[in-house]
Amino acid sequence: MADATRGIVARDLAGLAERTAASALYRSVFGYEGPEHAVSPRLLAALGENAGSAVGAFDEDGSLVGFCYGFTAVEHGELYHYSQAAVVDGRAQGRGVGRLLKHAQADAALRAGARTMRWTFDPYALRNAHFNLNVLGAVGIRFLPDFYDDGGSDRILVRWDLHRRGSGTRPPGRPVVDAPADDRTAAGGADERTRLRLALADRFVQGGRLVGVARRTDAPDRVSYLFAQDEA
Repeated sequence: MADATRGIVARDLAGLAERTAASALYRSVFGYEGPEHAVSPRLLAALGENAGSAVGAFDEDGSLVGFCYGFTAVEHGELYHYSQAAVVDGRAQGRGVGRLLKHAQADAALRAGARTMRWTFDPYALRNAHFNLNVLGAVGIRFLPDFYDDGGSDRILVRWDLHRRGSGTRPPGRPVVDAPADDRTAAGGADERTRLRLALADRFVQGGRLVGVARRTDAPDRVSYLFAQDEA
């Protein structure tokens, strides 16, 4: 990762110009046009002053190539940092910028007193699943059907122990959930997606924790979601 990210620095955003650039990058990467999806530079300033995070990744010439933000939250007495979004400019993707941002955000979370981070990801987007589970070592703790209430936003909530950052692939403690997949997406067909959706939700109801995703060696057109029972 060091070679790929050489020359790129992740740090807290400073000043209106950087916060405005972060807001513009967020809209650009996701293709958002409606005002309901905007990220306010004033919100980013407030987060930076109130135990939140607003972190940018800057290349050698000072251009913003990545951005993430989040806030501190509490559930059942656990203080954690929730990462709302992270984006990387298309021209900088594949250079480890996402990982650099996440670790910089983790450092901000630790400074605010949190020991864990949480965020959600699309379980059917395999590169995201691999990054979150296998690369960062986060653990899926909850299935959130149609999280954004828009008809197509199933999400898995992950928990990341900030003192145990590393590879998340672990031997499954229960039978895996298996699904057809292409290079990028699991269960692309409507019926396949319904079956996978129900199977994943059922594993979480049974107390499973999602710890990895892997391409099957005996069937390259299928992937396995790996679950364990012993993750907090």
